[in-house]
Amino acid sequence: MKVLFIGGTGIISSACSALAVRQGIDFYLLNRGKSKRPAPEGAKILHADISDSAATAEALKGHEFDTVVDWIAFVPSQVQRDLDLFRGRTGQYVFISSASAYQTPPSRLPVLESTPLDNPFWEYSRNKIACEELLIQAYRTEQYPVTIVRPSHTYDRTLLPFDYGYTTLKRMIDGKPVVVPGDGTSLWTLTHHADFAKGFNGLLGNSGAIGEAFHITNDEWLTWNQIYDLVAAAAGVEARKVHVASDVIAKHDPERAPGLLGDKMHSMVFDNSKIKRLVPPFICEVPFSRGAREIVDYFLSDPSPGVVDARQDAMEDRLASL
Repeated sequence: MKVLFIGGTGIISSACSALAVRQGIDFYLLNRGKSKRPAPEGAKILHADISDSAATAEALKGHEFDTVVDWIAFVPSQVQRDLDLFRGRTGQYVFISSASAYQTPPSRLPVLESTPLDNPFWEYSRNKIACEELLIQAYRTEQYPVTIVRPSHTYDRTLLPFDYGYTTLKRMIDGKPVVVPGDGTSLWTLTHHADFAKGFNGLLGNSGAIGEAFHITNDEWLTWNQIYDLVAAAAGVEARKVHVASDVIAKHDPERAPGLLGDKMHSMVFDNSKIKRLVPPFICEVPFSRGAREIVDYFLSDPSPGVVDARQDAMEDRLASL
């Protein structure tokens, strides 16, 4: 099977790329070669910026693929570019959407793939919905072989689950208060990228995935209080949690508003029956208690990759004092 990833070296896609090579896929990456994560050994690199049509056409000259995955398409114009570029040149086009596109807040849990797509709070999510609509239209009118995947909060060792990232972890270690949105009891799902890859790669070249949408998430449901406590425990400290209403946080820190009000403040848990039916080997094996240790070990390594953001640190002090 010959597969092309556009991007392919991000937090989620890097695990899928590495697994593709191990699976013996004839694997290609199209990217600019500027990611801090190296391409896996054995991948064939096509150097081009997908936004540069001439350079991309030259890099893809003579190639056809069983599957093309675009990890870095965010707006309909980028999806339309891909549809035109790969029409007749691929047996499957996979679009990476987002679970934040689902109805927010959801009218019922757990979320299914049939849950309506509607997020009035976050432009990012609305753009993903518009991309999906374009793809479904292409599937219905010309049988374009599309598959839609909606990741939720997927992480590797470099990604802390907090909006303020390392700044929040350092505050925990220093014994400072950390702000938890709301009362911390809303439910959330965190999926290790290696677990995601097992489900995702099972969709590549899979005829049962054509014309379908899937989310791929962990079945472990955690409250935000538990998430903060697990990261603190991994660092050997106790989290001094201060609860502040999400709309108050958004008012004081507008940069956080779209992702907070349009995603994290609501309980979002998922029924993964659909991906499990089509890809039986898919099972998540990394609980967040283990994932948190990977993350903390990475950020406390010597030399540490973490940097405290002074603005975020001051904002956390301000919010904690409300």
